[in-house]
Amino acid sequence: MVRVVALSGGYKRADACKRLAANHGMIASFSRALAEDLRHSMSDAVFEGTLAKSIDEIYLASTVKV
Repeated sequence: MVRVVALSGGYKRADACKRLAANHGMIASFSRALAEDLRHSMSDAVFEGTLAKSIDEIYLASTVKV
């Protein structure tokens, strides 16, 4: 099995995930898009929740194709 790994390409995470979900056989490597909503000033709980949401969005776009 061959998988192609996609970068976010400078798109915002929502747009990059939408494009990824439309491409069968591709998974994501979205480092910039993963961290786009994270801020140093966040509490630990907010930071962890925001990171978890980002991971979930990217995972779904990699595994659930439209």
